[in-house]
Amino acid sequence: MRVFDTHAHLLDEAFDEDRFELIGSLPEKGITCVMEACCDEKGIDRVIDLVARVPFFYGSAGVHPHSADEWNNGTADHIRNALKQEKMLAVGEIGLDYHYDFSPRDIQKKVLDEQLSIAGELGVPVILHDREAHGDMMDLLRAHKNGLKGIMHCFSGSYEIARECLDLGLYIAFGGALTFKNAVRPIEVVQKLPSDRLLIETDCPYMTPVPYRGKRNDPSFILLTLKKMAEVREEDEEELAEKLYRNALDVYGIPKDR
Repeated sequence: MRVFDTHAHLLDEAFDEDRFELIGSLPEKGITCVMEACCDEKGIDRVIDLVARVPFFYGSAGVHPHSADEWNNGTADHIRNALKQEKMLAVGEIGLDYHYDFSPRDIQKKVLDEQLSIAGELGVPVILHDREAHGDMMDLLRAHKNGLKGIMHCFSGSYEIARECLDLGLYIAFGGALTFKNAVRPIEVVQKLPSDRLLIETDCPYMTPVPYRGKRNDPSFILLTLKKMAEVREEDEEELAEKLYRNALDVYGIPKDR
């Protein structure tokens, strides 16, 4: 069984004590590909170094809405240059977050708009973060719909919102929250969505699935999310894992023989 963790943060300080020991243990657990998602400009070069060091890791370059107010005159070119590097495949993690509002909303929108333009210019997918900002997010995505591709990360919206995302050419990713007791809406969405647009992720070290909720998440726990998704969809776990794996190759533009 092959499993692709389509969104992880192994460079987070939570992994400073055992990062490479943990990474080295993943293939034997079936975790054969991982996307390391970038969150700020200072992390771009660290992601490049990590994916160069680990054969089954891929990376993104982008500025998260929490860090949008750190955008400067050189950030756009830093992202463009990073995406010229081997195995750097997406612009992300980008989006809008009106829950925390760590950056002013007008700056968040401006930075998201610019990064969507970079992705369109380079023909690469985006990794999208949308928290309590759906109206503005969808307006910006519609403005960039020509050539738009990518992932709605950590999806928690309704089936109707998911359908809007599919219509824009996006894939929908689910993480550990799918296993939570209150995951009524995510389960409904997972049941209804077509299998060729689904993905799984960990968002580690966050969003740890049951029964380990409250502990540090890592890519090996994605197997719990896979099991839950297979149960919800009444599909064979190994067959679903292969579908999701191939979906990840598709969205990130990785050759099928990987």
